[in-house]
Amino acid sequence: MTPLSRRQIAWRAAQDLPDGAYVNLGIGLPTLVSDYIPEGREVVFHSENGVLGLGPAPAPGEEDPDLINAGRGLVTIVPGGAIVHHNDAFLIIRGGHLDYSLLGAFQVSAAGDLANWATDDPTFPPGLGGAMDLAVGAKEVRVLIEHTTKDGRPRLVARCTYPLTAARCVKRIYTNLAVLDVTEAGFVVREMVAGLDAPALQRLTDAPLAFAPDCGVLKAPPLGERARG
Repeated sequence: MTPLSRRQIAWRAAQDLPDGAYVNLGIGLPTLVSDYIPEGREVVFHSENGVLGLGPAPAPGEEDPDLINAGRGLVTIVPGGAIVHHNDAFLIIRGGHLDYSLLGAFQVSAAGDLANWATDDPTFPPGLGGAMDLAVGAKEVRVLIEHTTKDGRPRLVARCTYPLTAARCVKRIYTNLAVLDVTEAGFVVREMVAGLDAPALQRLTDAPLAFAPDCGVLKAPPLGERARG
């Protein structure tokens, strides 16, 4: 069993974004998604610091230090893209103009509760940022995370133990092991990486899992670790 890399998680999430969608990319792993939109598909990416029309990461030597995303990573802007006032960027969020918000998380509960701004680690400063607006302002919230923490603790839980960003907002989750939907009945697994069976995935998840009848294999092409700023 080989888990997906962070870039492969981003690739998989990108495949589900429909043509014409307006999408916010949260700080961290979600910012990689703009590198992997299928050819011929137009997705308009939004960044809360005031960019509409984010493109893929700049090629080496083409970086512009004035073009950054909300996490201060270097970005490009597609033809027709715009830089807008910070207030306008949040009006886009709060006005319900985003089809999807792709966010990272520390925990997601089986009810779709999102916890992504604080942990119980006193050395890790909390950082709410615009996540609370994105969690309730977008038409659909999807989360990109690794299935467990570095020390093996589940990130998908029956009930969040960290402070909530928003309740019952997450609809789909992409991890390095599976793609899951959040339903009224809890987590439903849609895809799993090859070589991983249902009992093994359940042991890594702190909430009951249901498995879709057509549960498929989660796979992604080999991808290099191209650096962002």
